[in-house]
Amino acid sequence: MPPRRFSRIEFTLGIRDDAGRLLLTDREPFRFRPLPDNRIHEAKEGESLFTIAGRFFRPRPRAAGLWWIVADFQPDPILDPTLPIEPGRRVFVPSLRTVDEEILSERRRREVLGG
Repeated sequence: MPPRRFSRIEFTLGIRDDAGRLLLTDREPFRFRPLPDNRIHEAKEGESLFTIAGRFFRPRPRAAGLWWIVADFQPDPILDPTLPIEPGRRVFVPSLRTVDEEILSERRRREVLGG
């Protein structure tokens, strides 16, 4: 079964080990880039990567599920999405243009996966 569209798993390869188990390769994140249409959000009490992604990526299906884009896009990436975001932290959010044309593009997927 192929990975669900817009999943971070979409940017990995499935390989089988000697025991036949299916494993995923490491994923190359789309790291922070100083783009003119980036947004900077100051985190508020109780916010998480899920709520921030849900708010800024609302037009996309499963917008909160794109939390991994926000985590990867920080100058200092957020490695544990389960930890609360400290109130007042500046969170860099890529524009929907960057999400669509760069991060989730078929061109990037082919580049990352080598095909």
